[in-house]
Amino acid sequence: MKVTIDSKSGFCFGVVYAIEMAENILVNDKKLYCLGDIVHNNREVDRLNNLGLEIIDHKRLKSLKDCKVLIRAHGEPPSTYEIALKNNIELLDASCPVVLKLQHQIKEGYEDISKIDGQIIIYGKQGHAEVTGLVGQTNGEAIIVTTEDDLEKIDFNKPIYIYSQTTKSPSAFQNIINKIKEKLNKIGKSSDVKFVVHDTLCRQVSGREPQLKLFAQDNDVIIFVSGTKSSNGKMLFLSCKDQNKNSYFVSDTKEIQKKWFKESSSVGICGATSTPRWLMDEVAEYIRQFS
Repeated sequence: MKVTIDSKSGFCFGVVYAIEMAENILVNDKKLYCLGDIVHNNREVDRLNNLGLEIIDHKRLKSLKDCKVLIRAHGEPPSTYEIALKNNIELLDASCPVVLKLQHQIKEGYEDISKIDGQIIIYGKQGHAEVTGLVGQTNGEAIIVTTEDDLEKIDFNKPIYIYSQTTKSPSAFQNIINKIKEKLNKIGKSSDVKFVVHDTLCRQVSGREPQLKLFAQDNDVIIFVSGTKSSNGKMLFLSCKDQNKNSYFVSDTKEIQKKWFKESSSVGICGATSTPRWLMDEVAEYIRQFS
């Protein structure tokens, strides 16, 4: 049985940057706080915890003083920086450049659309760290849309600027855009209401989807390795599943079942932008024992 690891899968540059920053600091400091999971993968978080990285939440941040805190790739709202300044906390900012650019875009968009009594719409997951940081650029006024049902929150008589969480599916984002257009057409406002679409998807994530579909087609069985908290992991796995019904989502080798590989001659292993290569290697070695 041939076992192949997708060469395009694994950490994106934003995650690599955050983890390398944490590792370099821990070499000397032996202790470092991180605001939220540095990456949505439990195994990688456990590895870094063993090196001295301690995950904290925003409540804990407020009680800390005179220390170092790492900001992960997802970015943070302005309120986090205000707390750090007040408590003499040194923030080590590992925010992904793509996310920082989007935060700046939304801040500018908010200032612009506020002048014409409009709305900022963010297509993303409620409570996701990146989305929380984006909403913070609008003084908490942005409307979060996760499903079509959430479109009810929008006032279709007012101007609309829409942005997307960087790791969402391009097709899903386009579907939401189309639904908004349909609503505007239905009430006869398509030419009256200003509707501006901002393409804010990360190409490192969205660019993987077409390639993963081909990878899924080329193998009898697909093992998709990802943490359960990973948004892009869920999205990319569904893309694999659409192409190959013998696709399985696992976070660890303990979840792998031998029966999945009966009468299979090829197994493809792939993962999310938050999946470490060493974990995919571990999964590959585990599966090879079934050959």
